[in-house]
Amino acid sequence: MKLTIFYSLSSFRNSSFYSNFVFACTLFVLFAMPLSVDAQVEEDEVPEALRQLIEIILEDGGGDGDDFAFNDLAEKFSLYEKKPLNLNTASMEDLEDFFLLNDVQISGLISYRQQFGDLLAIQELQAVPGFDLATIRAILPYVDVSGDVDDYNVSVKELISKGQNELFVGYRRTLETKRGYIPGEYEDPYLGEPFRLYTRFQRKYEDRLSVGFTAEKDEGEEFFKGSNKQGFDFYSAHIFVSKYSKFLKSLAIGDYQIGLGQGLIAKAGFGYGKSAQVMDIRRSGKTLRAQRSANEFDFFRGAAATLGIGNQAEFTAFYSLRRRDANLLDPTIGDSLDIDNPDLAGGFSSFQQTGFHRYRAEIEDENAIRVQTMGGSLKQRFKTGHIALNTVAHSFDQDFERNLQSYNQFEFNSNKLLNISADYAYVWRNFNFFGEVAWSDNNSIATLNGLLIGVDRRIDFSILHRYYPRDFHSLNARPFGETSALGGRNEEGLYMGLEVRPSRQWKFQAYYDMWQHPWMRFAVDAPSTGNEAFAQLTYTIKRKLSIYLRARVENKARNVRSSNSNVIYDQQRTNLRLQISNKISKSLELRNRFELSSRSLDNPISDEPLFSINLLDGESITSDVPGLRTTGFMLYQDVIYKPIGTPWSFSARYAVFDTDDFGSGIYAYENDLSYTFSVPVYFYRGTRTYLNVRYKGIRNLTLEGRIAQTYLAGRTANIDILNFGSGREEIDGRTRTEVKLQVKWRF
Repeated sequence: MKLTIFYSLSSFRNSSFYSNFVFACTLFVLFAMPLSVDAQVEEDEVPEALRQLIEIILEDGGGDGDDFAFNDLAEKFSLYEKKPLNLNTASMEDLEDFFLLNDVQISGLISYRQQFGDLLAIQELQAVPGFDLATIRAILPYVDVSGDVDDYNVSVKELISKGQNELFVGYRRTLETKRGYIPGEYEDPYLGEPFRLYTRFQRKYEDRLSVGFTAEKDEGEEFFKGSNKQGFDFYSAHIFVSKYSKFLKSLAIGDYQIGLGQGLIAKAGFGYGKSAQVMDIRRSGKTLRAQRSANEFDFFRGAAATLGIGNQAEFTAFYSLRRRDANLLDPTIGDSLDIDNPDLAGGFSSFQQTGFHRYRAEIEDENAIRVQTMGGSLKQRFKTGHIALNTVAHSFDQDFERNLQSYNQFEFNSNKLLNISADYAYVWRNFNFFGEVAWSDNNSIATLNGLLIGVDRRIDFSILHRYYPRDFHSLNARPFGETSALGGRNEEGLYMGLEVRPSRQWKFQAYYDMWQHPWMRFAVDAPSTGNEAFAQLTYTIKRKLSIYLRARVENKARNVRSSNSNVIYDQQRTNLRLQISNKISKSLELRNRFELSSRSLDNPISDEPLFSINLLDGESITSDVPGLRTTGFMLYQDVIYKPIGTPWSFSARYAVFDTDDFGSGIYAYENDLSYTFSVPVYFYRGTRTYLNVRYKGIRNLTLEGRIAQTYLAGRTANIDILNFGSGREEIDGRTRTEVKLQVKWRF
């Protein structure tokens, strides 16, 4: 059967929201119809179940952007294929680091081992609370119930001589010219070339040794000239040793990451937040990890080690001395430092975390201050959990002099900071308790406590309470919360999650979170409250078809400019989503998503109309009604094609979207090149397309390319779209086209 659909782009640009809505629904129905073709399991560099988990967490906002190293996970599971994880001897830390098991399943396995002893066969997992057939199938290639214990008798010579090398080189460029590159547009223009160049080398022996370096130049940064005569703008290097002996459990020299407790005083790298994985709310994993990403601010530089003390205890110590980007102050006027007088220094007013050094003002902030960090963690393990004492101390070579305003007057504003915390985890039968209490040296205490319960084989429940005072100080905090930017400050909340599996095909997941901010925040000029409700129903046919329906409603306060002052309005965001993933064959998979969004603003204490509502980058509309409602929709068609017997693979998307403003925009995860990802927001009216191509026909070499384009139509319900972007990033036109190339060589 042949089906042809005609719909001109010009019609899409000029049509109404409702006609576009009808067209989108038609496309969705036509492309989403499941076909009766047998599907087969497809091998991937990252297990399919893990890929789906990563996508869910990153898209729902729990991921950590470029911090997440997909290559680390690919290497980890490649090793598990050769040397499966022994489920009878694996510690709680080993199981947490496995990623494919949630905390309820880990608790169920540990409790089962305590009551009945070692598993005799993999099939016995069906009797373990929390384990369903889908989970067992996902972990089957990577686990076993027998195997040798860890062999620490590996010499330094063997670690060095038997490793494998891997080299990455990546290139990215936007084809259209941005205003920052046009001569005369800005007094302080971009000084470098409009491309990003990334390279990474690593030599690795299993999961025991990693030696490598990373170098990166962002778009607009100079290369082998100006401020970067040394070549790249950012360099990172590391030596990381793990499992060398029972005494030396891990050693890091160079750049590394530290994760302590539930993230109240230090947590780098990948961490869970609110997502469809309603039971994954506990921070876990190893204390010490190598830094391999191109993240330029969230890491430590120096040395760290984890030492074993007996069979159950361990001590981690770390020291870091590095320079960080910051906004310097001019001591003569107490304001931002004049870029023409860089020798003046009188403290700094804020940290800069973008890592961009494209024009003089950004270059002036580069490596402006020196930060010394030291600390440690003493952890006592038990068969069913652990307890740990942690400390982190920071000091700066200049005074931190924040530009004090009403909302930030309780935030950190000194040149030294000390944090101490205690964290715990304990499994008792089907109950998994965890938490952390932390102290900052202004005598403020923050706490987080949670409980995961396997009610029975089909029902799991989670609950988490957090209390973060407005004056709690921590520079590297990343705990569970509504506003990650607050870093464990000015928030108190209660989260409850539920997962029900009535049959093999059906799964229901839901959570409800409510919180309050005891003090005002940026863009909210009063204490406020909020809540969020989420529900998702999933239907799955084994290895063939997956359909889910999702609803999310969030209520929170925000400032709205009304007349000549800010007024606090209640903002409600609603998202409804239907997604179908259909395995047509071993080579072909289709994914379809249709999503509706809406945003409403209402004044709970006044019927005064809104005047000049700021939508995005200074654009505004005028309303003569007491409130505002904006809406939008997005539809995409993904095609993932990996022909059998050829070295080629492809993935592509065509998406149409129509939203009234940025506030009703829709976030969507996109397949990208290996070990990378993107989660852009689709807003205004237009189309989004991309094509990824991978070629693996040359031994030990992988070549990849990507082209992606966003087109914005001429007008939304409220705004005329004349250009793409704003400021130095503005493009004179309605398209933005991005090209990426990547080479991976293993030798």
